[in-house]
Amino acid sequence: QVQVVESGGGLVQTGGSLRLSCAASGSIFSIRAMGWYRQAPGKQRELVATITSGGNTNYADSVKGRFTISRDNAKNTVYLQMNSLKPEDTAVYYCNAVTAISLRNYWGQGTQVTVSS
Repeated sequence: QVQVVESGGGLVQTGGSLRLSCAASGSIFSIRAMGWYRQAPGKQRELVATITSGGNTNYADSVKGRFTISRDNAKNTVYLQMNSLKPEDTAVYYCNAVTAISLRNYWGQGTQVTVSS
């Protein structure tokens, strides 16, 4: 079992920055990759960024050059640095962890990010 807990959401003006954190606990040795997804009202949940246990990253085109995903293995924490935020980035952001063998997904409770225009 893996647990993930997000923090760091909030309200920010257009052009501002926020950093989200996701702390993993439990069977962290089994985690293959972690990432961030978001869901805006009336829309499907979409991938924002992922990072593998080896450090490989992947970004949605809409956030490339503005968002950076990183990890601190000592703290079992993944971060999402969000710069140059836009109103269309407004969503609930969810942390995800996927295990290596069973490919089981674990989700956090979500954290709200609101970008005002």
